Amino acid sequence: MELRHLRYFLAVADTGHITRAAELLGMQQPPLSQQIRALEEELGIALFRRHPKGVDLTDAGLELQGEATRLLADFTAMRDRMQAFARGERGRIHVGFTSSAAAHAFTPEVLRLCRGRHPDIALDVSENNAAEITEAVQAGRMHCGFLRVPVARPEGLVFETLLQEPALLAIPVDHRLARDASRPVALRQLDGERLILVRRTGAPGLYANLLALCARHKVQVEVAAEVERMMTNVNLVAAGVGLSIVPASVRGAHPEAVVYRAFEPAVRLSAPLTLVHREAGTETGGAGPAATFIALARELAQRHQAPGG
Repeated sequence: MELRHLRYFLAVADTGHITRAAELLGMQQPPLSQQIRALEEELGIALFRRHPKGVDLTDAGLELQGEATRLLADFTAMRDRMQAFARGERGRIHVGFTSSAAAHAFTPEVLRLCRGRHPDIALDVSENNAAEITEAVQAGRMHCGFLRVPVARPEGLVFETLLQEPALLAIPVDHRLARDASRPVALRQLDGERLILVRRTGAPGLYANLLALCARHKVQVEVAAEVERMMTNVNLVAAGVGLSIVPASVRGAHPEAVVYRAFEPAVRLSAPLTLVHREAGTETGGAGPAATFIALARELAQRHQAPGG
């Protein structure tokens, strides 16, 4: 039995006449009669009582009419849902973000924009480190993620820099470098200081860049602690364990215990906000609601980059 057989049956049931049903279906009467008889033979019971003026439903026909109506309605609804999914208007996507990416106003803003503009797209969000997000997107367990500097660039993944922001030095409030916070910090002023860094498996880029810069300029620093989340290092800075480097959007965390200072322009340390997703045409990339979300992220990033954005 195929869906077309149920459509044929319902057309005859609704019109009470095989010839009129055939006209509605755009087919000849003999093939339609054959299809109805074949359906009755398959089910092993008569569905219609034939008479000179047309046909009437038997009890079995009445039973099938209700079942067929529900089945076709369910099929139509399923088809509509899938077409809406293909257009990127409904479905479920999993979005990951690092703690430092979540600290940027952009991340909650794009989630709100998606929920407001596309209420039929369900968003599952989770916090992970950059390595976990990259691995999950590559494996298809996650559709996309927001991170800072990529820890790896596996084949098949796209890393889009949505925004750039300055990197700041986070300093315990009672530290000597906390004085005169309005003046930029020179790299040489870090000589002999203790740094709190995120582990390389988490988000090494910003910290690796700082260490490389210090090594190149013969600035000696000590790694006082390594943590897995960027917000953890701010907590340790607040506790006086050492200094750290953070994106500007993190400024404001522990304002009573942490001072944030910009670096001199020559230091050239910045913190990107990066969107990672699979390439278009892959199984989980560039289609359905994931494509809609990615397009929204690009749209919002352009707004942020615009003057006054």
